[in-house]
Amino acid sequence: MPNASATLAVWASAWLAGAAAADDVLDALTAWAPLHRVHAADRVAAGSTGLPGPDDGTVGPATLFAPLRAAGDTDVRLVLPAAGDVRGLPAGTAFAGAALAAGEGVLVPGARMGLVPVPEGREALRWRVFAVPAVIRPADHTGLGEAEHGLREAVRDSARALLELDVASGDRHVRGRIAATLRARPRLDWPTGTPGRALRVLDSADEVAAILAAAGQDAPGGARSAPTAAARDDLLRPLWTAVRTARTAAVAETVRVLTAGRAAS
Repeated sequence: MPNASATLAVWASAWLAGAAAADDVLDALTAWAPLHRVHAADRVAAGSTGLPGPDDGTVGPATLFAPLRAAGDTDVRLVLPAAGDVRGLPAGTAFAGAALAAGEGVLVPGARMGLVPVPEGREALRWRVFAVPAVIRPADHTGLGEAEHGLREAVRDSARALLELDVASGDRHVRGRIAATLRARPRLDWPTGTPGRALRVLDSADEVAAILAAAGQDAPGGARSAPTAAARDDLLRPLWTAVRTARTAAVAETVRVLTAGRAAS
């Protein structure tokens, strides 16, 4: 499903580009939780960002604006790592480990900062801020068109995977589960100027993810043996990769367009 890191990456970029107000960023984050808490993950990050350390309490997300603005950089990246797919992570850092565990994060190389959200029930989201190296290799670039093509293939292949694995044959409620997953998505707003194609790709990624989540569940009469479960995982793994690639490409394109808008003004 969509994630808080994508929301922060896009809206922070819009704010840095002058296309959104600070309050717009804060309002957008409330789609994920009414309360957001921020703190540095360790003393090194506390020293470089001015945020409270891990044992010094927390502050609100508005405190992130100062280090972001001070960096003077609009290179804000969404990372969606998974086991075997750590694209975009600065290797060997605490941020990389935390982002991999969470499955998401925001990397701001110019601010030497990486952020990872950790849910705390339904009411709060805690953002852990990590120090990252001053020099980070450019993000691997997947064009939006290429990502969209891969996602279309994933739609076809995910439907085929459901049939091949016979996951849904004994579960007459599988379509209901997919629909319920889509209905449960937060209602997200995006900045003015967000490319329509990027939004379509994000919506398509959500739909594919809902199908894959249903395919990954062991419904009555579905895939429950160890060999079948292993075959299911092998089929679904590259499809999840396509979903993550599509989401990161859509966010990267949105950041690029918003940044280009500032440069042209």
